[in-house]
Amino acid sequence: MSKNGTDPISPWFILCEELDEYIGIRFGRVAPGASAPEWMFVRHTDFDGIGGFAELLRRRGAVIPRLPQIKHPAPPSWRWFVRALPKFIKPRRRIKWGQLERGPVHSSSHEQPPKAVAWHVFDENSTTQIRRVCRKKSFTVNSFLLKHLNKAIRPFLQDEASIIPWMVPINMRGKVVRDRDTANFTSYVGVNIASYETVYDVHRQVYSALSRGEHWANWYAYAASRPLTKGMKKYMLTHDLAMSQWNIGSFSNLGDWDADKTITQSECEGSWLFAPPVLRCQLLGAGCVTFQNRLTITIQAHSDLTNSPSVPRAWIQNWVKEIELDLNSILVEHTAPNHWL
Repeated sequence: MSKNGTDPISPWFILCEELDEYIGIRFGRVAPGASAPEWMFVRHTDFDGIGGFAELLRRRGAVIPRLPQIKHPAPPSWRWFVRALPKFIKPRRRIKWGQLERGPVHSSSHEQPPKAVAWHVFDENSTTQIRRVCRKKSFTVNSFLLKHLNKAIRPFLQDEASIIPWMVPINMRGKVVRDRDTANFTSYVGVNIASYETVYDVHRQVYSALSRGEHWANWYAYAASRPLTKGMKKYMLTHDLAMSQWNIGSFSNLGDWDADKTITQSECEGSWLFAPPVLRCQLLGAGCVTFQNRLTITIQAHSDLTNSPSVPRAWIQNWVKEIELDLNSILVEHTAPNHWL
C-alpha cells in the first residue's frame, strides 16, 4: 500500500488557481418538489469527487462509515511510471470544436464557477433498467455512459470522425493511505474512443489501462514532479504537458450511494448532481452519481469554450437520447420472442 501524507496532485490545482482557473468541484441538490438545483462547490485541493460528496452529506447529518475503494488488483509501484515514460513525451494532439454559441463574454476566474452547465435526472425505473442492462451485458455503467457521452458530443466537433481522448479519474482509496478519507485520492487513466467503438470496446480500454498500471503511472508522475519549480509546472499546464495526453474533457462517475435509502435527513433528500472541474487544458467536465437509486448526469464547459448554457444543454439532450436509444434496443432484444423451432 502506498503511503502519502499529502497527495501529489493538489499543488497542481493550487497553480491552476494562480493561473485564474476555477478548481471547485461542482455539486448540486435538487430538493423534492424543486425544479432547479442548489449549487455548492468544494476545492479540489482539499477533496476529490467521492470525498467532496461524502463531506457534503456528512455535514447534513448523514452517516457514511466507509467510502468506495478501488477494486483493481494492480499494486503500487514506480515501475508503472518508468514503463509509461515514453507516453509522457509524445506530442499532444488537440481536437477542434465546431462553431458553438459563445454566450456572454466572461473570462475564466478562480473566483467564479463556469456558467455553462446542464443536467438530467433519471428516475428510479430508468436507473434500474440501466443497471440491469449493464449487468446482463457484462460491462460497467461507467463504460455504458462514457460510450454514449462520446457519441453525444461528436456532432459539435469540426471532424465528427475524430478519435476523442478522455480523462477518466480513478479512485485510489484502498491502495493509498491519507490522513483523512475525504482527501484527494484521485489518479486517472486516458482513453481514446473512435466513432465505431462499442461499449465493450470502451470497457476493454479502461480495464486494459488499469491492467497496464496507468493509474499508478500517473499518480507517481505527479509525485516525481515535486522538485519542479512553480514556473516549470505553470509552463506544463499552459502547454498541455501536465497530463499523459491532451483530453477533450473528463468523465467521472462517483458510483452508487445509499441504495437502501438509509439516509433520511431532510437536507440530504432529493437528487444530487456532480461535475468535475474544467480547465483550459480540459474544456469539458461530465459527471455522474447515483443517489438513492436515481442516476444523474451533469456537464459543464470552460468559459474559453462557451458561456452559453444552451451548449451543454444540447450535449445533455444528445447524451440522454443515445442512452435511451441503446437501452430500448437492448431491452427489446432481450424480450423478443424466440421464433426458432
